[in-house]
Amino acid sequence: MRNESGFEEKTALISGLNVAYKTIGDGRPFLILHGWGSRADNWVRTAERISQFGVKVIIPDLPGFGKTEAQKNAWGVDEYLNFVKNFADSLGLKSFYILGHSFGGGLALKFTVKFPDKVDKLFLAAAACFRRETGRKMVLRKTAKFFKVLCFLPFYSFFRRAFYKFIVGRSDYVHLREGPIKNSYLKIIQEDLSPVLPLVQKETIIIWGDKDEITPLKNAYLIKEKIKRSKLIIVPGQNHDLERKAPKELSDIVISNLK
Repeated sequence: MRNESGFEEKTALISGLNVAYKTIGDGRPFLILHGWGSRADNWVRTAERISQFGVKVIIPDLPGFGKTEAQKNAWGVDEYLNFVKNFADSLGLKSFYILGHSFGGGLALKFTVKFPDKVDKLFLAAAACFRRETGRKMVLRKTAKFFKVLCFLPFYSFFRRAFYKFIVGRSDYVHLREGPIKNSYLKIIQEDLSPVLPLVQKETIIIWGDKDEITPLKNAYLIKEKIKRSKLIIVPGQNHDLERKAPKELSDIVISNLK
């Protein structure tokens, strides 16, 4: 079904899940992988502009987000990676440009290393590649197990929310519903993708906001250092949510580096 903005909204059965995705434009495929807690809708302005320059933009709602069905079990990076491979194969995509943002950036990175023949060029936007266990992440992981044991107690939900708010601080984990997605988050943050970076052989464009507090700018420089065929482009005055706060700047960078 094509809506007024020119996007086609489609569904497909991928990895046993009902998957929603959007497409716009014609030409060489350009796959976008959104970040954790995001969805394809957040990328329509960026995708619309990119599609005007000879590419067909394809944006799936990753499992558990947007209109796509949630997985039945906790997934790690590799399970999401297999989903992306199955999605691309189901659409008959032999090779394509790939852009990943935040969590999607980590997926795009590892996908490029594992399936290099499928990737024409890699775009990493505020990519979450470094997952070293900081003090806060260690607390988050250990207390998640602790609260699971105490779930039968009165006022469990109140104390649990209060703990995450005042002790753990800002974390996507706090806002997730109980179940596979929340457990997937805990599984994903345990895998550090930095060892994968030097294995990237494809040309890579790294895009980062200089005010990013979620994935700090220093991470962009580390990625640039580790990927040989890479170029870093910094967007002044912008934070982590480039696709929502700076879609024109983001799409201009992509367009200028498509060829």
